[in-house]
Amino acid sequence: MHAYVFPGQGAQFVGMGKDLYDNVPLAKELFEKANEILGFSITDIMFAGTDEQLKQTKVTQPAIFLHSVILAKSLGDGFKPDMTAGHSLGEFSALVAAGALSFEDGLKLVSKRAQAMQKACEQNPSTMAAIIGLPDEKVEEVCASIQGVVVPANYNCPGQLVISGSNEAIDEACKKLSEAGAKRALKLNVGGAFHSPLMEPARVELEEAIKAAPFAQPICPVYQNVDAKPYTDPEKIQKNLIAQLTSPVRWTQIVRNMLADQATQFTELGPGSVLQGLIKKVDRSAVCESKQTL
Repeated sequence: MHAYVFPGQGAQFVGMGKDLYDNVPLAKELFEKANEILGFSITDIMFAGTDEQLKQTKVTQPAIFLHSVILAKSLGDGFKPDMTAGHSLGEFSALVAAGALSFEDGLKLVSKRAQAMQKACEQNPSTMAAIIGLPDEKVEEVCASIQGVVVPANYNCPGQLVISGSNEAIDEACKKLSEAGAKRALKLNVGGAFHSPLMEPARVELEEAIKAAPFAQPICPVYQNVDAKPYTDPEKIQKNLIAQLTSPVRWTQIVRNMLADQATQFTELGPGSVLQGLIKKVDRSAVCESKQTL
């Protein structure tokens, strides 16, 4: 069983997708269509911009989505997934690649999501931190003991959990988690507290757009972030996607569930190879590859 997985924010790099644009007519057509939909030349920033330009949430999210989805479409008949999943933003790529959403609707939603998240970050100064070397239960327990908003946000792999919340609560959690034996409690260079209750204004804004978008039955099950389970029912997929912004990304559990459902090969499509590394940490014997081009 072949599982295709799609990366989230943080995997971007200048030059991503350029070889697809140059060598695959379909890819060029889709990139040009994306420039039109977005109302600015995202390809200029992706192929030859600065790291700073690419790091803006409103650019990063559509850029990663485009690289992943256009690569999947460029594979043509070579793209035969038995299951798909994506990390956070990558869930949108996974849904479009599996046919649950059209390319255009997926891109519009990702752009809307990025802008809504950016706005929520500006309203509520907040951040995230990676906690390395503690069991998930311990991190959950410490977060629950703190007064302010701080919650587990990304269950990335055993011994690596990202927490999300207000600046003060994150500082306090990092201190307590270090005292509890964390190897590292490292604040991340992100604009805000993604996958936490502080994203509620963004969730409300995105909910309308997701409800208005037409969802179809995907060609294979999509394992969703909210509960790590496989879905093919468009209504349920839609509901889970709405809940995603304020809920944790259960990546460790997604990989375990895919393996339990007989995944024998994982292919990561899009920039970077972060997910390949995380999958290996969940199960060292997993067969993985990362593809950034054809």
